Amino acid sequence: MSSRSGAINRYVLSNLGHRPVRAALSILAIAVEVTMILTLVGVSYGTLDATARRARGAGADIMIRPPGSSVISLSSAPMTDKLVPMLAKEPHVVVATGTVVQPLAGLDTITGLDLDQFGRMSGGFHFLRGGPFQKDDDMLIDEYYAREKHLHVGDTVHLIDHDWHLAGIFESGKLTRIAVQLPVLQELTGNPHHLSQIYLKLDDPSRAQEVVNELKKKMPGYPIYTMEEFTSMLSISSVGLLRNFIGVVIGVAVIVGFIVVYMAMYTAVLERTREIGILKAIGASSGTILSLLLKETFLIAIGGIVAGIIFTYGTQWCMRHLVPSILTQETVYGWWPIAGAIALAGALLGAIVPALKAARQDVTQAIAYE
Repeated sequence: MSSRSGAINRYVLSNLGHRPVRAALSILAIAVEVTMILTLVGVSYGTLDATARRARGAGADIMIRPPGSSVISLSSAPMTDKLVPMLAKEPHVVVATGTVVQPLAGLDTITGLDLDQFGRMSGGFHFLRGGPFQKDDDMLIDEYYAREKHLHVGDTVHLIDHDWHLAGIFESGKLTRIAVQLPVLQELTGNPHHLSQIYLKLDDPSRAQEVVNELKKKMPGYPIYTMEEFTSMLSISSVGLLRNFIGVVIGVAVIVGFIVVYMAMYTAVLERTREIGILKAIGASSGTILSLLLKETFLIAIGGIVAGIIFTYGTQWCMRHLVPSILTQETVYGWWPIAGAIALAGALLGAIVPALKAARQDVTQAIAYE
């Protein structure tokens, strides 16, 4: 029995070796399917985690957002800055400061902040080159944005129809990637005396939830979070739109994998009609023929899954060197078996119909096939 199984396995490997181009293209198609899934998931996790790290790096204990906003939505500046001095007088609050967040092209944003208050809250930026604001038109950027855009201290940067002087480049991980002075951005965006969000630092971080509960009573309708709660909400499971998008991409990837494998196996069955007839004539059962083709598909799928995982390291390299300030891709090991199972299921599903067609072929007609 074992010798027969070994002969079948050698036959499967031989078939793949005799058709290297088709096998390679099928493996490549499944690899692209796996890479699509893992790259999208990795970018989703990485970008959300990077946002959470910057939020934690702000040094605040509580975040207050405008009424009607969500965890990831950005609005211009709908809150009055008169809330800041009011909140600064609340029990246990030692620092209250607000920011304006203005979306740019793609996923970039520019943040207007009070650098002194931000320094009291977080300890301030750690400058790698240059230094803090000196003039109204000064801009600060993090190291990744500087690397991606090839910027240096002293350069002129044109954003939101305004020319900025690059005054400093700081270490990434605190609040934002691009910072300008708060009053300047408020004026440029047509939102004087308005804020996008407010941060509070407490004398005792363990009282954060207690302070949040009191503020919600005084400010009904305002989303108010502890920073721990806010960063925990930056996950795929909590962001419905992102979760649905990943589902759509996975669906498309499965369809692509199914079609490629179906066409490859269907063509292979047509080409091997006479061969299959000879196998049946010398005693191979329909189950044996079915097993041969499914094993062949299984090996192609495994090869594609391994190649797809390897390719994701290439996409990571591209993200890290081409768009480090916009997208961050993580290696999400928990998704390796998920993506593999999805690709394997799609490949086997695509092979079922051609394999059944081969198993049901009439021996006489198959041998006579030219």
